[in-house]
Amino acid sequence: MFLKRNRRKKNGREFTYYNIVENRRCSGGKVVQRQVLYLGELNSSQLGEWRKTIEVFDQDAASTTQLALFEQDRLPEVADDTHVEIRLCDLQLRRPRQWGACWIALHHWDLLRLDAFFGPRLGTSRKGTRWLSVLKTLVCYRLIDPGSEWRLHREWFDKSAMGDLLGEGFDIVAKDKLYDCHDRLLAHKKPLFTHLQERWKDLFGARFEVMLYDLTSTYFESAPRDPESGDKRRFGYSRDRRPDCVQVVIALIVTPEGFPLGYEVMAGNTADNTTLEGFLEKIE
Repeated sequence: MFLKRNRRKKNGREFTYYNIVENRRCSGGKVVQRQVLYLGELNSSQLGEWRKTIEVFDQDAASTTQLALFEQDRLPEVADDTHVEIRLCDLQLRRPRQWGACWIALHHWDLLRLDAFFGPRLGTSRKGTRWLSVLKTLVCYRLIDPGSEWRLHREWFDKSAMGDLLGEGFDIVAKDKLYDCHDRLLAHKKPLFTHLQERWKDLFGARFEVMLYDLTSTYFESAPRDPESGDKRRFGYSRDRRPDCVQVVIALIVTPEGFPLGYEVMAGNTADNTTLEGFLEKIE
């Protein structure tokens, strides 16, 4: 565990901020850094205090060993190698992980045969990143304990058994890889819905005589970009009662049983009554 200094230039000025990070050894002997705590900008006295604190709690630096001063603190001698005596009071539970929910989520993934669909489409990066493992982690996270990618990187992966079940290290949840994985999925949206439609027919006997169509929206507490850049964030009718924020409109088509067949993200100023005709053609 150590302090990491980062520099960033903005509006002609250079800013320096600090993080506490630790090295994590991953598969293949590769080492990646995990951010433990964001400290922001520090003055010289604060920086000295943090360095002193880390030195006290750094396990690698704790090289001294305390001898057993009392008889009750000494481990008993083992007479032979046929048994091992332990002291229950010294047992510790280290790094407990959620296993059952992760296993069930991966079992449902296999039922949908998503390995066969995504495997040849995502592949492996030049640096050895198995994008299929990254996607499985993202999907299971959304099913079990949904939250931000930042929380997945900081907390959830270490508390789950995904690394053990997938045979992967901490490097698959580096925050940049999580966002990059989302970008790689967009090109396969339409084939994915076709694949899921066939699987739902086989697994549940799903029928598609009746379709349900609805619109919702989600807002952003940020300024919109130039409309010519293709940004869909606009001011419009807010179902969240936030007319002061830009938003996008999301259209979803599902079966009466709740199986989604398709979705679209539209500009935030899209009127509801202008979308139905186009979506009827897509449904057909």
